[in-house]
Amino acid sequence: MKKNIHPHYAPVIFRDKSADFAILTRSTATNTTTAMWDDGNEYPVIDVEISSASHPFYTGRAKVMDTAGRVERFRRRYAKDAR
Repeated sequence: MKKNIHPHYAPVIFRDKSADFAILTRSTATNTTTAMWDDGNEYPVIDVEISSASHPFYTGRAKVMDTAGRVERFRRRYAKDAR
């Protein structure tokens, strides 16, 4: 591998404040804000808007869309008279 061309890869905390969920992982993303993790060390924190803890699909709160009904309603509404 070439030297000094790869981004810095270090531990980072990804935090979803809406679900009170955080995960420590490694990433090339950085941030100036830090937080204390359970192991007593401080790591950069990246706040995310949605995670597996708050996403409707993973939490079971997903709504099933009736696409067949919507298509039929569209066809009835905008169908041209075939005479």
